[in-house]
Amino acid sequence: MTAQEYHDGQVILIDKPLHWTSFQAVNKLKYTLINKAGLPKKFKIGHAGTLDPLASGLLIVCTGKFTKSISEIQGQAKEYTGTFYIGATTPSYDLETEIDQTFPTSHINEDLIHQTVKQFLGEIDQVPPIFSAIKKDGKRLYEHARAGEEVEIQSRKTTIYEFEITRIALPEIDFRVKCSKGTYIRSLAFDFGKAMESGSHLTALRRTKIGDYNVENGVSPETFVEQITKLSEANS
Repeated sequence: MTAQEYHDGQVILIDKPLHWTSFQAVNKLKYTLINKAGLPKKFKIGHAGTLDPLASGLLIVCTGKFTKSISEIQGQAKEYTGTFYIGATTPSYDLETEIDQTFPTSHINEDLIHQTVKQFLGEIDQVPPIFSAIKKDGKRLYEHARAGEEVEIQSRKTTIYEFEITRIALPEIDFRVKCSKGTYIRSLAFDFGKAMESGSHLTALRRTKIGDYNVENGVSPETFVEQITKLSEANS
């Protein structure tokens, strides 16, 4: 891949590491393409869908003319794998906040788990987590949450195309889910526990696919830096 090709337009598949923000990952690529490949400072670059710092996996970065495809890519179905922790909830529905409530789990067995999965297939109503970036009254929901303010959050329609349980080792349940744009897997974790008359929160999340793009074809930000550095050295 030449510097000119990156400038003109590429779709770059990044395997975002845990604890990185999507912004950090894009900035790393941008800095590298400017300083190692010699691209102008104002070349176009952006990502097609944020991935939380507590999630790893597929982050699609577009450059040049492909930045026009970002909204189209964002609209495609997404696939995730991860882990629910059954019997406890957190205010953020994941590990960003501490456990606030515990629930009984002695009644939960494999049959109940698999029956509960069926409730979430197809179009469902979902309430986004209070710790999310959605705006309400001019502020992000997480800003309201951190200020201790109570806000009413409207539910929204989302679609779960596939929902598979891949491991049961209570209190942990591993899953794979394919869903529409705008689905919150944290909310799915919370609702799943509630549907079993218990509680649940998300302890691991990895985005594996967006449309036909697969994380197996992605590289880490560090590997991308190495590739561009070698390209730069070869051309110098």
